[in-house]
Amino acid sequence: MINEFVSLVNNVLWGDGQVLIIMLLACGIWFTVKLGGVQLRHFGHMFALLRNSTTSSKEGISSFQALCTSLSARVGTGNLAGVAVAISLGGSGAIFWMWMIAILGMATGFAESVLGQLYKVRDENGEFRGGPAYYIKQGLNKTWLAVAFSLCLFFGYGFVFSAVQANTITDALNNAYNFPSEYVGIVIIALAALIVVGGLRGIARFAEFVVPFMGIGYVLVALVITFINISELPAMLLDIIKSAFGLQEAGAGALGAAIKNGIQRGLYSNEAGSGSVPHAAASAVPNPNHPVSQGYIQMLGVFLDTLILCTSTAFIILLAGGSSSDQMEGIRLTQDAMSSHLGEGGTDFVAAAISLFAFTSVVANYAYGESNLHMFKLDNKIGRAVYTIGYLGMIYWGAQAALPQVWAMADMALGLMTVINIIAIVWMTPTIVSISKDYFKKKDSGETVEYKTGDCEIQGQSEDGIWK
Repeated sequence: MINEFVSLVNNVLWGDGQVLIIMLLACGIWFTVKLGGVQLRHFGHMFALLRNSTTSSKEGISSFQALCTSLSARVGTGNLAGVAVAISLGGSGAIFWMWMIAILGMATGFAESVLGQLYKVRDENGEFRGGPAYYIKQGLNKTWLAVAFSLCLFFGYGFVFSAVQANTITDALNNAYNFPSEYVGIVIIALAALIVVGGLRGIARFAEFVVPFMGIGYVLVALVITFINISELPAMLLDIIKSAFGLQEAGAGALGAAIKNGIQRGLYSNEAGSGSVPHAAASAVPNPNHPVSQGYIQMLGVFLDTLILCTSTAFIILLAGGSSSDQMEGIRLTQDAMSSHLGEGGTDFVAAAISLFAFTSVVANYAYGESNLHMFKLDNKIGRAVYTIGYLGMIYWGAQAALPQVWAMADMALGLMTVINIIAIVWMTPTIVSISKDYFKKKDSGETVEYKTGDCEIQGQSEDGIWK
């Protein structure tokens, strides 16, 4: 019955109903237009803000730590296994649509991150918290919708998404070394528990150290493989374009599969519009002291996740010949492709990479779920203990569950979150545009870029007046 229900919901969101595909494309185009193509017009400014992004305080983590925390949640199964799933089910053309949803998603990610920072609150420890539930409650005064989002987020980031990551780690290690899945699950639980005990700051410090190292290393390997196969690159790029528009023999059926799987797996990877990243954005101490600065920082995260890391995996798989099956293939397809390039060591490399990538997502997912305990007045020792037990239990379940079952539950959770969040941020467009124009104006005129309450019109107000 559970599988049937999950299948029914996913069919509405992703399948015949295509609700989310339409919503994501429309939302990306909407904010691209409303914000004047900010992801293209201010592309260089994203990187410029990184120069002064390491300042933190007792109230919040640094902007760089917030970026690394959001990337640690993004960079995981979606980048290695998710790309393989997209190619196996949608062909090479799925990669083109993954690129398109990422470019549009940069504007969506900008918009939701600005709101996350604007409507942040302080928890009982005096640290910043925020996210869609907070800006829905304060900006729209829709407590019921805020609660609905929080419940979806608990289901997704608190439980299901970590199960997906654990499933991929165990599959990769079982394929490479025949490690029993139940033992791998226990090891993941033990390591995750050691890190999440330190709360958001512990997770941020872990992400700040690990994410740059693992991301740069993986991209360098992909660049070497691409250079070795440089003669095949033009044909591969042409195949991506032809497949993306149904110009191959399979025709319209392949076109629909490419669009669906490219957008679906692209969203799962970069999370733009899903409402997850605003939690990391809200926890940061912005520099410059303006909510929009976090929009740029997290917009950069979408770019790095999909247009850099997912593309690296796609090139590795496609330069090895792509998928030879019409069935869903996950991390093993990536391992087989890497082995064809690097020999037997390829399987070991991918096993190590996905273990590191997915594990960072496991611990970052915990932080996103924990940030919503404040909404239910459970931001205390008992609330955290109950949440932590459920979170660790789902890791163990995911380590042994079947691949299609785990991915289906993840798609449903992500889809429900995204529907609520997109409705909310589009509803709050006037606030996003107003505060963004305030930043653009000050930046272009050379003024000190700062924001204080009253500088522009916003919907609702911060719960405890953070911005003064």
